Amino acid sequence: MEQIREAIEAFLKNSRQPALLEPGEELLPLTEDNFALDLRGGRLTLQAWDRTRNLTRRVTGIQETTAARLEITVQRFAHREGQLFLVDLARRAGADLGRRSARLVFRERFRLFLRRQFPEWKLAELSAEANLEFSLSPAFPRAFLRHGQHGWAAIAAPPEADAAAVLSFGLIWLTYLRARERRVAVEGLAIYVPAGHERAAALRLLCLDPAAARFELFSYSEQDFVTRIDPRDHGNLDTRLEPCRRPAPNQLETWQRIVSLPGVERVVKHDGRASLRVRGIEFAELSGGGLLFGLGERRPAREHHAGEIERLVEELTRARSPEAEDRGHPLYRQSPEAWLESQARAQIETLDASLLCDPIYDQVPAFAGGDRGILDLLAADRAGRLTVVELKASADLHLPLQALDYWIRVKWHLDRNEFTAHGYFPGLLLRPDPPRLLLVSPSLEFHPSTETILSYFAPAIEVERIGLAADWRRGLQVMFRLRGAERPE
Repeated sequence: MEQIREAIEAFLKNSRQPALLEPGEELLPLTEDNFALDLRGGRLTLQAWDRTRNLTRRVTGIQETTAARLEITVQRFAHREGQLFLVDLARRAGADLGRRSARLVFRERFRLFLRRQFPEWKLAELSAEANLEFSLSPAFPRAFLRHGQHGWAAIAAPPEADAAAVLSFGLIWLTYLRARERRVAVEGLAIYVPAGHERAAALRLLCLDPAAARFELFSYSEQDFVTRIDPRDHGNLDTRLEPCRRPAPNQLETWQRIVSLPGVERVVKHDGRASLRVRGIEFAELSGGGLLFGLGERRPAREHHAGEIERLVEELTRARSPEAEDRGHPLYRQSPEAWLESQARAQIETLDASLLCDPIYDQVPAFAGGDRGILDLLAADRAGRLTVVELKASADLHLPLQALDYWIRVKWHLDRNEFTAHGYFPGLLLRPDPPRLLLVSPSLEFHPSTETILSYFAPAIEVERIGLAADWRRGLQVMFRLRGAERPE
């Protein structure tokens, strides 16, 4: 026992961020003030405590030792053996084990939620493990509930997870269960999100087809109180449409030399500024008669900076060329969605011959909270119907629902006639019809789950997927057009 105590003490001494983990319980960080080892009469007792619990276990052996964790055999109540882990959260393996422990703890909280909301149903399956084949994430525990020949899928977003992402995985889980449980009618999906994070899921649920499945939304508090949420109570959007301003008349005169350089794209923003770009990378911005330039920190440009700006454009044009020899150059690899947006703007009629080439707006209404990973364009067709164009250069499981978020906001402002009132699409009478939604990506980069998620969209949302040839940087070539949840042949 003395050797075991020495091994435990040595592990703790060498740990920068020690913690104790008992499977199924919350991780317990350790300090000199909340941990003790006591060796008496040949028995080694381990004790650890915090404000809410006190853990005492008799140590009987050590199973495995690494720099990141120490696996200990302990004796629990009724002389039953179990395992404890001492982990160093400062090391990657220890942190991974800590995260898995947190997932298992929340899984048990989720079990409690389900027992309360579905008391007469059998909890046939509860998992917090990854299923890579079907794109099911371990970050969101999922369950299958059964009552006779009827079933429900359920999924939960832990407090630290992205609550907006839970619905994508929930729809995949629902579809998986319906395919697997042939003798059970899996009626719907129950979604649990932390209190205060209901809005995103509620808005999305309002846009799903009630004929495809039933959906129930619940929120849970830190004290594990669960409340049923009516998505209709969250129908109001926190969104604002800024007025559209035209560029100042003298904006181009001073810097016409730069604007006219080969490869420079001038994109007018809704606030009157003009973005100067090379294949999607902004290198300067015109505001009034002034110009700010630079790839990182922006500087006010003077006439003597013209040569420096020209050399910057030349470097961007060379590095960001479809014919570039160095495909690993940082400027070539940077912002592929921005490059794809550049191509889409220049060849919008290739994507859809009915769309007007001008005006095309980006990121209006703007999203708060950082990068969504996709780029939005808002265009109109010749008949005055709005079209949301979502661009993604690489596979993204969340593309359909992220695109839906933007579509919801565009429709919100359209229903209130705010685009016309704020000066967008001047001279064009906008139709009140719901906007169309185009999902544009290289054909091989649509995530396999895309059709699954789109199959739950309400019929009123007109979605079209446009798959591009792999060499889209040279020019856009449409390989397929699919409506809704259609699958390529």
